Amino acid sequence: MKPVFLYDTTLRDGTQGEGFQLSMLDKLRIAERLDRFGIDYIEGGWPGSNPKDIEFFREASKLDLKHAKLAAFGSTRRADLAVEEDPQVRLLLEASTPVVTIFGKSWELHVTEVLRTTVEENQAMIRDTVRYLKENDREVVYDAEHFFDGYKDSPEHALATLEAAAEGGADVLVLCDTNGGTLPEEVLEICTKVKERIPGTPFGIHTHNDCELGVANAVAAVRAGGIQVQGTVNGYGERTGNCNLTSVIPILQLKMGLEVIPALEGLQALSYFVDDVSNNPHFARAPFVGRTAFAHKGGMHVNAVQKLARSYEHIEPQRVGNSQQILVSELSGQSNILIKAEELGLKLEKGSDEAKSVLTRVKEMENAGYSFEAAGGSLELLIRRELGSYEKPFDLKEFHTSYRLYRDGHQPVCEATVKLYVGDVGEYTVAEGHGVVNALDKALRKALLPFYPEIEEVSLTDYKVRIIDGHDNTAAKTRVLVVSSDGEHSWGTVGVSENIIEASWIAIVDSIDLFLQRRGVLATKSADTPSAARA
Repeated sequence: MKPVFLYDTTLRDGTQGEGFQLSMLDKLRIAERLDRFGIDYIEGGWPGSNPKDIEFFREASKLDLKHAKLAAFGSTRRADLAVEEDPQVRLLLEASTPVVTIFGKSWELHVTEVLRTTVEENQAMIRDTVRYLKENDREVVYDAEHFFDGYKDSPEHALATLEAAAEGGADVLVLCDTNGGTLPEEVLEICTKVKERIPGTPFGIHTHNDCELGVANAVAAVRAGGIQVQGTVNGYGERTGNCNLTSVIPILQLKMGLEVIPALEGLQALSYFVDDVSNNPHFARAPFVGRTAFAHKGGMHVNAVQKLARSYEHIEPQRVGNSQQILVSELSGQSNILIKAEELGLKLEKGSDEAKSVLTRVKEMENAGYSFEAAGGSLELLIRRELGSYEKPFDLKEFHTSYRLYRDGHQPVCEATVKLYVGDVGEYTVAEGHGVVNALDKALRKALLPFYPEIEEVSLTDYKVRIIDGHDNTAAKTRVLVVSSDGEHSWGTVGVSENIIEASWIAIVDSIDLFLQRRGVLATKSADTPSAARA
């Protein structure tokens, strides 16, 4: 027996969150990934609520799941209707899953004001439905909806609903903090009372994150003896979300010593996979799996982790599939610069004039509005220049951009011209684009291609603009971050100026410049190229 079983409800409760939508094929892909990761139960949806979930269960029956049990989710029978005649209960059986999870009302307020029935009938609804599903050879998980609110309102009533489920033969009683407003000490106390009152049936926990205590409350329930934790990958769910499995799993395994997953190092990959499939951005500051979860910026911190990583890291990042990051900013010390230089394969000696010069230059540029955290390419160029290992690939003489708007219905024209020299050979080009920045990028590439045909491999994959010191209104500085790729590697570069076009130019030039530096390409010009025609 595992100490704690993991029950994933991403495919059902997670999809109730705003902006989180999955197709039927998406749900099948995620189910297979959850199974490979080692999740024990996968709640696929509510077959009585929509055609997509009915189709999902039909297709999911063909999946070759190695570990997880698939669960269909639904409700107790309706009031004053025999369980055998309830169409929703019949659909739960037709889903053909080994596990069925049903929810029932724990809060007397809901029984009398929402269901408009009696306390006695509500308990019969719970008892009858659980018993009927057990008679049909299903493992039954009973979700006690609003249990903690119901308990705080009337302990006897809430406990009586659990007893009804236990009498019906429920395999586990899951206590739900549906409104997400319960505190950890309350969860611990109430769960202890449940265990004392109903010792013969194990209990689990289902928490929501409205007070940002979803994970803490799940941990409290486990400390009280809970054997099942329900949650969603990345905490997706209604309102502020559900208990985040990517946080609670490593806490259970690494902090509490409860072996719940065989290969925890796949956690970050699972987190990113669900984000990618659902077309959602990844939360960079997510505990354990976020990009910055083990990022260090302050000089003293970096100096310490360089000597002993655990001085500022509560676990080894690799244990959850993550990695350490050293950031460079105005808060940096020499340790930050040295580590980044080493990562880039550049030799920079501690205490050297070059190291001091790089650090001083970084602080000056950050003060002027630059940020190198996501612009490692510009930082690499800065270090190369200070080390003397930089060869300037071209000299810009001038560039010009224009935007012409016609009143006769003609499409607007965005145009850019670039004049530059490679060695003593001049190049003057014109290009049109979808916006002035795109035109400028095209004109620059057009000018450089005769000298550096390799830049055909480079493409701009992301472009972000941020206004710095917005109180200066239209005179405020603009920071432009560009991400480029050669199909194999990606790098970020940054430009800052009061003029968004100039800031964009700086970032774009750095992106191509760095590519050429890394390739070690030197400017070559065949003798038969008529330079006069280009100048």
